[in-house]
Amino acid sequence: MTAVPFTGVVLTGGRSTRMGQDKSLLRVGGRALTSIVATALKEAGATEVLAVGGDLASLEQLPEIDLAIEDAFPCEGPLGGLITALDAAANDIVVVLACDTPRIDSTTPNHLVECLSTSPTSAVAYAVVDGRAQPLTAAWKRSAALPALRNAFERGERAPRRVFQDLAVTEVTTLLPSSVDDLDSPADLQRYAAEAATFPSPTKDNR
Repeated sequence: MTAVPFTGVVLTGGRSTRMGQDKSLLRVGGRALTSIVATALKEAGATEVLAVGGDLASLEQLPEIDLAIEDAFPCEGPLGGLITALDAAANDIVVVLACDTPRIDSTTPNHLVECLSTSPTSAVAYAVVDGRAQPLTAAWKRSAALPALRNAFERGERAPRRVFQDLAVTEVTTLLPSSVDDLDSPADLQRYAAEAATFPSPTKDNR
């Protein structure tokens, strides 16, 4: 558990068009996907866990969610949800995660917060897995990042990854692919069920 106070956020407002139903409340192994991600944040030491967007009434019934808030920019993509999250957070460090990564555990947010807090000039520490940036697996420093995110949104940007060029960043390359493996479709859900018994730990032993 990290000693650095941080807010945890689960982005739950996506349209889930390929899945055909609301992923945030989809039950995997008897638990809502949002609950799995929120538990990882709680166990990492988040002082609060927020859900942003989606079915707020149902999300607030999940015991792992402290508060479900409306996305200030609905249907405008993840950058709007990210801005909403940073605006609402009680702490300067905010770990923002997608709702659909059932293999995540506390080691992922722990490591993100550690990387950000030990890089005082960085505005964000985000996962890079297999050479691909994962902007929805990231720890953000609200005071440093929020102005740039707002400016990018106002000029029409909607993808968080395209704002990295405007910020001092830390790339976190020590997470295994399992930590960001997401469920986008019914086929992904079937694959998850078939592989569940063989999942490795989400982080490398030699990080």
